[in-house]
Amino acid sequence: MPLVSRKGILAIAAVIDVAINAQGRPVSAKALAARHKLPPRHLEPVLQALVRDGILRGIRGPHGGYELAREHKKITAEDILRSASRVEDEEDQHTSLPKLVSDVVRPALAEAERSFSTALGRINVEDMVKRAAPQI
Repeated sequence: MPLVSRKGILAIAAVIDVAINAQGRPVSAKALAARHKLPPRHLEPVLQALVRDGILRGIRGPHGGYELAREHKKITAEDILRSASRVEDEEDQHTSLPKLVSDVVRPALAEAERSFSTALGRINVEDMVKRAAPQI
């Protein structure tokens, strides 16, 4: 049972990829998508949400792309997942929820989500980049 959505996982992977590969020049969305075997249009809404939330900085132009907007250690998995969840919320906003979901299921899961969010807040990009180093 996955606790993190596919878009959330992709968002974390994108931020880690940018942290590793943006050495003095931005990482293009096309390069990110190619490394993760995704169509660029699939990743673009997530990247834009990360820019809106100040996690990534978008650089325009022929050599544009994305770079981190903050220090590695100041970006947490919680920050990234919150940003990715907004993309999902925007995509799902036209779907109304059954009363059972809004009145019973969501409130029942809220405490577990708060605990999970607290744990995610202890994981930062710097830690994940260090874990990725031996695999690169």
